[in-house]
Amino acid sequence: MKRIAFLALVGGVAALSLFILRTNSSSAPDFPTVAIIAQLPEVTLDIPTGASGSDIARLLFENGVVKSSDAFFRVAVGDKRSEKIAPGAHRLTQKISAAQALEQLLDPKRIPNLIRVAEGAWKSEVIDSLIEYGFARSEVSSALNSAVLPKGFKDAEGLLFPAQYTFAKGTSAAQAVQAMVDRFLKEPISTELLRGDAKFTARQLLTIASIIQAESVDKDFKRVSAVILNRLAIGMPLQMDSTVHFVMKARGDIFLSTKSTLINSPYNTYKKYGLPPGPIGNPGTAAMQAALAPDVGNWLFFITVAPGDTRFTESFVEFNEWKALYQKNRKAGMFK
Repeated sequence: MKRIAFLALVGGVAALSLFILRTNSSSAPDFPTVAIIAQLPEVTLDIPTGASGSDIARLLFENGVVKSSDAFFRVAVGDKRSEKIAPGAHRLTQKISAAQALEQLLDPKRIPNLIRVAEGAWKSEVIDSLIEYGFARSEVSSALNSAVLPKGFKDAEGLLFPAQYTFAKGTSAAQAVQAMVDRFLKEPISTELLRGDAKFTARQLLTIASIIQAESVDKDFKRVSAVILNRLAIGMPLQMDSTVHFVMKARGDIFLSTKSTLINSPYNTYKKYGLPPGPIGNPGTAAMQAALAPDVGNWLFFITVAPGDTRFTESFVEFNEWKALYQKNRKAGMFK
């Protein structure tokens, strides 16, 4: 999964390049590369939002991470990955080379309280992550209610883009939530989806994408998309387990009881025809792409008979044969 790029190392680049040209020198005091860092002292630095490359270099030097700010700045200018240094706290080893410092700044394992929004995560799960990060539940609730959403959306479900987030000290819950929505809006596929098409609104397309994300894996996304669209086209109920799991907040369950399919909810696609009223999670780019460009096929049914073995058919008879195989495999413990 891509990591959110909050920070562009642009400040002072031109000045540094001019300095290098004028002096015709690329030397700068630098610590040697350390082979074993486990026993070396560490320091936690807070990178402010909007910090320039020179700001970061100075912080590293002042806290004993690098031998000189110039050494780090030169490494950062020559490595485009430096543009992906996130604001917020970073755990760094002291007295390491500038190149090692950059690697540590880019290492998500060295970012305390990193918020990971997984593809398909529910808004409720994102809320829990924000609270664990340190925000009060009331702050998060207010942030979600006040977030600026694209036209046609009244809820942030589906718009909290799956990525890894960290925030500078002092960031409010409102700023954190808006950053997730803004990250969604920056995706080219999101721009395309938000236009809608002749058959579906943007919210409906995002709802389809969220079901695709919840029902399958990347290699099957486009065929699952075709099943959804084929069922909608003939007025057949979607009957997607994932929409019921969303209501029940039952993460990871592959078995859905007959009783569960009777739940009274507009998201229960066993009882309600058509799409649910909104997304059932936050899909990634591949699922959104599949919603816009499904495979061509007459499939109406699909079922995973064993881990990694999902089958598609337009025959109800064949589907029932595969369903019997799935039930046999489930009882044998293949889905544990």
